[in-house]
Amino acid sequence: MGPQKGKRGVPLMSDLRDLYQEVILDHHKKPRNFHKIEHANRRAEGYNPLCGDKLSVYIQLENGIVKDISFVGTGCAISTASASMMTESLKGKSESEAKEAFEKFHQLVTNHSDSPPDAAAMGKLAVFSGVREYPVRVKCATLAWHTMRAALDQSQGAVATE
Repeated sequence: MGPQKGKRGVPLMSDLRDLYQEVILDHHKKPRNFHKIEHANRRAEGYNPLCGDKLSVYIQLENGIVKDISFVGTGCAISTASASMMTESLKGKSESEAKEAFEKFHQLVTNHSDSPPDAAAMGKLAVFSGVREYPVRVKCATLAWHTMRAALDQSQGAVATE
């Protein structure tokens, strides 16, 4: 049946919330790119001690391009969905585009100003825009992204959200 439409064919806010929850639950139950890349040349581990989310991000970077990216680990629905959707969005991007995506995603989930970032420009990742209303969940949503950034930068040690 699909979401109900309001003025100008835009889904109603409550329906958008339901759709967002559906997308997050789908990526949590069936995470994409959930495996170890055996010959990854970038890798980092991340941990959120607040809720126990723990994951590793694997990247195969070739000529400055994210040829492949994956993750393994355990976490809450938001953490797992964020990692899954991150890997889908970054495959084929340049290293600089991946770092720019990190900045945009971080702003999307943390911005409390009068002019929030353009969620439409984030595509499917816009489902996480509501996380900013729940500060304790922001760390769940950003863990994979911070871990990906550490992998690209070849940072030593595990990424922790605390």
